[in-house]
Amino acid sequence: MELRDIAHRTIHQAIEAVKPDVLIRRKLHLSGNRLRIERMTISLDTFQHIYVVGMGKASAWMAREFEQLLEGRIDDGVVVVKYGHSVPCQRIRIREAGHPVLDENGLQATAEILQIAQQAGEDDLVFCLISGGGSALLEQLPPGISLTELQETFQLLLASGANIEEVNTIRKHLSLVKGGQLARAIAPARCISLILSDVIGDPLEAIASGPTAPDPTTFQDAWKIVEKYHLSQKLPASVRNYLQAGLAGNQPETLKPNDPIFRNVQNIILGNNREALRVAEQTLREAGFHTIVLTSQVEGEAREVARVLSAILKEIAAFDLPLTRPAAVLMGGETTVTLRGQGKGGRNQELALAALLELKNVPGNYLLASVGTDGTDGPTDAAGGMIFPQMWQTIEQLQLHPETYLQNNDAYHFLKKVDGLIITGPTGTNVMDIIFFLVK
Repeated sequence: MELRDIAHRTIHQAIEAVKPDVLIRRKLHLSGNRLRIERMTISLDTFQHIYVVGMGKASAWMAREFEQLLEGRIDDGVVVVKYGHSVPCQRIRIREAGHPVLDENGLQATAEILQIAQQAGEDDLVFCLISGGGSALLEQLPPGISLTELQETFQLLLASGANIEEVNTIRKHLSLVKGGQLARAIAPARCISLILSDVIGDPLEAIASGPTAPDPTTFQDAWKIVEKYHLSQKLPASVRNYLQAGLAGNQPETLKPNDPIFRNVQNIILGNNREALRVAEQTLREAGFHTIVLTSQVEGEAREVARVLSAILKEIAAFDLPLTRPAAVLMGGETTVTLRGQGKGGRNQELALAALLELKNVPGNYLLASVGTDGTDGPTDAAGGMIFPQMWQTIEQLQLHPETYLQNNDAYHFLKKVDGLIITGPTGTNVMDIIFFLVK
């Protein structure tokens, strides 16, 4: 089997393993009115009403499988997803909104979610379905800040090179629903959150900015990030003033771990990057490769990660160390890109292009792939990219200059010309990225 076929099979198997329907069928079981979620059992007949709210790229798929599991027991529900990520549900309304930048539809969907949260009483149960992307999709604006000003702020953050935890720290302190504040709206009803993690290490407070989780970060932490990326004079005045008012104690903080509201909240991780990596590794072992998973917590600039991975690939190709060929090295996580050009691409595509340049003179047969498990990479229709040595023939024939594409952050158009795009379409899940290379 060709390396490209093996790579595509590996990606498919890994993503399938962390799809919401697969995870819910594996980890949730209903017997009569008793719902078992891993080690926890809930008697559904003790609640007067059952509601479902949710946010994130995968929340519609979660909602569809969840309502099928509960067999008509849901009284009402609303989830908000990225445009193009809807699936039809019977009792749960699906709303589409902007991602990665909040838009008016996100505000309207959040208002519907809060309406359900606030009508839930102490004899009710609210399930919250959370997946990656929820930070941009769920929002209630703080006083004095307009949607346009918040959009401008997040565009600045996304272009600054800030990692997801840093972005979410600021998001939580420019919001009235993040950082545990949705849990406050749901109280006194019981809240159970089922979560697909798209954050390194699965910190509850960081996934979708922790709408039902305690938040250890403060306005002081948010302001330090603003200063770290030299954004204080670039931010809209209303945003800067709000954060500084929070520093002075004149705006309410997010909910902290000792808040009594969390006595009635359970946050449960259903799936994460490590599960996807385990299946990817198993697939490659069955294909005859010696394998190693380096980490599920990779972060940093995509170009720098590409340089490190390329160095390991070179070592295997030259010396059969640290693995003998055929070898497969895997990692997961989420890199970042500091925008310098005006091109089109995403972090996975940029990583692949940067690796291609690093591996230009490496002999032998190899392939490197980097893919977003949600099926989207940046503002493109690609999930990621892959590179292999045969590309250099195409590059010479078309007289392409990959260095120029990289400098312009234009990996998408380059990889499209050399047949290196990975296109899966929306997958219905989101557990960060899978990165691997194969050497024969």
